[in-house]
Amino acid sequence: MLEAKDLRKQYPDKLALKNLNLQLSPGEVFCLLGQNGAGKSTTINLFLGFIAPTAGAAYLGGLEVARHPLEIKKLLAYIPENVLLYPHLTGLENLALLSGLAGFKYRESELRDYLTQAGLPPEAAQRRVSTYSKGMRQKVGIASAVAKRAQVLLLDEPTSGLDPKASNEFSELLRLLSGQGTAVFMATHDIFRAKEVGTRVGIMREGELVDVRPTAALNANELEQLYLTHMQ
Repeated sequence: MLEAKDLRKQYPDKLALKNLNLQLSPGEVFCLLGQNGAGKSTTINLFLGFIAPTAGAAYLGGLEVARHPLEIKKLLAYIPENVLLYPHLTGLENLALLSGLAGFKYRESELRDYLTQAGLPPEAAQRRVSTYSKGMRQKVGIASAVAKRAQVLLLDEPTSGLDPKASNEFSELLRLLSGQGTAVFMATHDIFRAKEVGTRVGIMREGELVDVRPTAALNANELEQLYLTHMQ
């Protein structure tokens, strides 16, 4: 569902991504660890088509992102560190708008079901998003991904700033999407969360993917030590 072939991004003063090769299958959760500036967000932006690669190519669902910018948007959903919603609209209205832009028209009862499935309290659906916590906004983002029937979910530091309860709830939602066949690519600093929800974990340093491991082969302490070793 997601593939990078010798993907490279060179800026005049910095090599942001060095010849990345990676494949994700349906239902896989790949967690990318790395320090700030390691190239995690650059990688996500290349898959989103926000920036153009210097060399190589990014693919979603077999389509090259740079050549099929409109088609790939139908395949994916993106949840940044801070989900951008319309603050003066309710959660229900935001979901109706977002799913409508993706070409889907749902009854109000269906939209409510998506929000409930994503863990948003039923009474919150009619409240303005300006009153929502970060965790609640993330749940609207997840509901949007489900409503869009996204085949690929791209996440950039989604649990940053969440309290432990909200972070755990978010992990459960990722498992739900993974179980439905969605391929999940998540850039994160959270080693514990990467071990908990990931099927594979990658470590990026100075634009290069330096290690990839199945999470089942490591406990959280071993993953932390592996990460620290690569950061030296």
